Amino acid sequence: MTGFRDVLEARFRLQEHEGPDKVCDLKEAIKRHIEPGMTIHLGQTGVRWCSAAIYQLAREFWGTKPAFTLVGVSLNHPVAVLVHGGLVKKLIASYYGDPYYAPTPNAVYQKAFQEKAVEFENWSILTLPLRLKAAAMGVKFMPTKSLIGSSMAEENRHSFQVVDDPFEPGEKIGLVKALQPDITLIHGWAADRYGNAIFLPPYLENLYGAMASRKGTILTVEKIVSTDFIRQHAHLVKLPGSYVASISEVPFGGHPSGLSSSGLKEIEVYAEDYEFVDQANKAAKDPDKLQAWIAKWVLECKDHWDYLEKLGYERILHLKGRSRVDAWKYNLEALPAEINPQKYNPIEMAVVAAGRKIKEKILKNKYQTILAGAGMANLAAWLAYHALKEEGYQVELMAEMGLYGYDPRPFDPAIFNHANFPTCKVINDVHLIMGILMAGEKNSCLGSLGAAEIDKWGNINTTVVGGKTYIVGSGGANDVASASQEIIVTALQTPKRFVEKASYITSPGKKVTTLVSNLGIFEKLDNEPELTLTGYFSHPPLSTKEETVRYIKDHCGWELKVSPDPQKIPPPTRDELLLLRTFDPYRYFIGDSV
Repeated sequence: MTGFRDVLEARFRLQEHEGPDKVCDLKEAIKRHIEPGMTIHLGQTGVRWCSAAIYQLAREFWGTKPAFTLVGVSLNHPVAVLVHGGLVKKLIASYYGDPYYAPTPNAVYQKAFQEKAVEFENWSILTLPLRLKAAAMGVKFMPTKSLIGSSMAEENRHSFQVVDDPFEPGEKIGLVKALQPDITLIHGWAADRYGNAIFLPPYLENLYGAMASRKGTILTVEKIVSTDFIRQHAHLVKLPGSYVASISEVPFGGHPSGLSSSGLKEIEVYAEDYEFVDQANKAAKDPDKLQAWIAKWVLECKDHWDYLEKLGYERILHLKGRSRVDAWKYNLEALPAEINPQKYNPIEMAVVAAGRKIKEKILKNKYQTILAGAGMANLAAWLAYHALKEEGYQVELMAEMGLYGYDPRPFDPAIFNHANFPTCKVINDVHLIMGILMAGEKNSCLGSLGAAEIDKWGNINTTVVGGKTYIVGSGGANDVASASQEIIVTALQTPKRFVEKASYITSPGKKVTTLVSNLGIFEKLDNEPELTLTGYFSHPPLSTKEETVRYIKDHCGWELKVSPDPQKIPPPTRDELLLLRTFDPYRYFIGDSV
């Protein structure tokens, strides 16, 4: 009997390590699996960038012309290194720019666009992951509400079609073609030696690109663990090892992006390095300075361990400390000085007025969720959220990368501020947030967006101005404009921004009902398609309503309609200014103090 028990135990005992060992040095992984001409997907699940892998790719191919096609939801400064080095033939993304300290264009992408050195293919933050998901599922296309009526629909006719809905006569639906990369580079938190990998939320695009790639995934992780550990945390495993070509242990492999905590004690994480990103973005404006920056942080580093040594122990320790859930409480020096309600600038007036409008629309139409773009539009949404909260009205803030029901923390106006993550009621991915909660059958979402250019119909451009100057792309803006219930836009007003016809339609204006600028408020009255001036702000030394309205019309690029009796908008209150400046104490978005 004892022998039989031993046989059973031996047969059914779970192994500590299971599957073939795929662990190798990152340099060897790139050499072994990457070939010129490949379409490379740069995954962004749980971490903004797989930076260590991208920099190693640059080291291996620098000085050659491998003509890579790069696919990524958001292509930022690490990828700009590859573009600057002439390693790239084509870019496929929804956003081209840098996120910190404020979302801003990256000069490398702008130069490449102007010189036509690289082909740009523009998508939205939902439609690109849907293309990867279709490929992972082995189907030829996915349906979507996004892109219809935008310039992206015209540009991408090879991969996007508008067709009659076969199940809803008279309705149209968009179809995005499956996109299958050759290989994926991605950074996770941990994996066993076979490649079963743990990723920490939020999951953004999820792992469909990795599952779609023909040659699998080059996976970097913070640590390699046992298969026993993987089983104990199976709820966090998002990528089975069968999809993985190699695994490399690369601590801090996502830097300067951060790794957010899931609350597990054994998980060590780190904050995003805003200063590093800002320095890289500034260097990109001067080719010589950029070359020096790349030499320092990429080419002169033999490998990732050299990079970490250059980064330094103190900086690493600082970023780990900043990742604490309560770290925001210690940023006391960011508290705003005494508030004088008589002193505010036009941007602050615009954000406050937009926040009031968002609150008004939500109460009137009983909306349940808000999804905001970055900057002024996001700050307005946060003001409205708190104003509604004080009145006992329940509304949930959402963010495209997978956040639902978050409560914004002070001192950092970034939507994806890691301090916001632990306040969420749900943390998931873009497919849930943008595809269902924002756009689904039961959606009750108000969108708050910004605009680099907007026309009298409410069409928004955040992609290309005049066919020459690249801005940043859609991100999630097109998805919000295509499928939410209603849009409020907040934008700076100049004749070059407020134009007769948008030179590129990133986001169709059909659902834009209100536009708030630093000069006044514009609305579509009585279901008219065109915006009309309905409210104005006080602008000394303009003393009369007539002078102010004339000034607003002079700063509008179309023949502006004016309501019979436009209303003067009350100035911000002390409490409104206090909350706004607490969210943006370093004035990244709200401009200089008065």
